Amino acid sequence: MENLIDKKRGLGMFVFNKDIEFEKVDENTKRKVLVHDGGMMAVEVHFDQPMDGYAPHQHVHEQVTYVLKGKLEFFIDGVGHVVEAGDSIYFKPNVPHGCNVLDAGSVVLDVFTPQREDFLK
Repeated sequence: MENLIDKKRGLGMFVFNKDIEFEKVDENTKRKVLVHDGGMMAVEVHFDQPMDGYAPHQHVHEQVTYVLKGKLEFFIDGVGHVVEAGDSIYFKPNVPHGCNVLDAGSVVLDVFTPQREDFLK
């Protein structure tokens, strides 16, 4: 299915969630790269079960996380806060961060700039 609005002028694109397959990240986590184009990327992440998975990591990308469903405990440089549906988090580049999943079925939307090349096949 063609989803580009205008290939020549690069005006944008429509991406339909039903057309995107999940990628298994680990036994508890799966994600969908929803849309990306060099400067920005949106990724939907689903967590099946609660887990103490706080494993700090960092990357060169700016990141915004929006909690769509459930409750999680996010950490930025070791400082943690519980967030739930409707809450947002901003991560500066190169700052250690991670999370614990508190509710089964939690879902977040991660937005990165620039796009995460490591998430692309």
